[in-house]
Amino acid sequence: MPRLPARSSGRTEDAPATTPAKSSSAPSASRSSLFVGSTEKTFQVLHAFDGPARYMTLGDIAKAAGLDRSATQRLVHTLEVLGYLFRVPETRTYGLTTKVLQFSYNYIRANDLVEKAAPYLLDIFRRVGETTNLQELDGHEIVYIARFPGQHLVNIGIVVGARLPAMYTASGIAMLSRLPESRVREILANTSLEPMTPYTTTDEKKLLERIQTAARRGYAIVESETVMGDISVAAPITDHDGYAVAAINISVPTSRWTRERVEAELAPHVQVAATSISKSRISTFRR
Repeated sequence: MPRLPARSSGRTEDAPATTPAKSSSAPSASRSSLFVGSTEKTFQVLHAFDGPARYMTLGDIAKAAGLDRSATQRLVHTLEVLGYLFRVPETRTYGLTTKVLQFSYNYIRANDLVEKAAPYLLDIFRRVGETTNLQELDGHEIVYIARFPGQHLVNIGIVVGARLPAMYTASGIAMLSRLPESRVREILANTSLEPMTPYTTTDEKKLLERIQTAARRGYAIVESETVMGDISVAAPITDHDGYAVAAINISVPTSRWTRERVEAELAPHVQVAATSISKSRISTFRR
């Protein structure tokens, strides 16, 4: 990837994935006549549960979804009848049902990348006994799509479907190192440069420099930037044009590993696995 100068100020800052849902920011004038607004509102209601609250009242849902109470009531009732929401007995609160997991199951089951990467993830897990993950890039975030937790798991809150800012993670940096300059600029512009830990790198110049370093090395490594006490090393999985489609990483605790040891002993594992997966025929489409 060519050297990138730091972008100018005036970035837009997206809300974290755990904040309440908001209505789409796309201007209505630019939308196609095929766009169904009621469908959008339905997903706004479902995304109201993206926050830490497992159960919410109608008022809470309406506020988080950015909708009026009347529309929220109708949508919640419809989703309850369809089986995606349920009312907690003897309360006025609602929660998601296990039926929403069907979407995740179908995505993972039909994902050619997960199928072909799983044997490599399992092999690394068995060889080193540490947590191994597979992630894809979605907007300015990475999404965990496969995970083999090790015995020394640092953060039990990270599960399949979890999201983290790409700029702050080894997997994100690894993928960005194999993306066009314009895409890297877009992701940086949409990243809220707020630290997640005292060790999070938020300086734009340093962020760009480590993407360039990862491009030269073939892997990326970060320490305690999204999770305290965690060292993560990752390598990009690419398509036939060398364009990143995913990343594989190993996550270990700082109580047992040093950065130097991770680079010496674990970086080769993710590089070999990523290269092998990249050489297979992956039915992954760029987004």
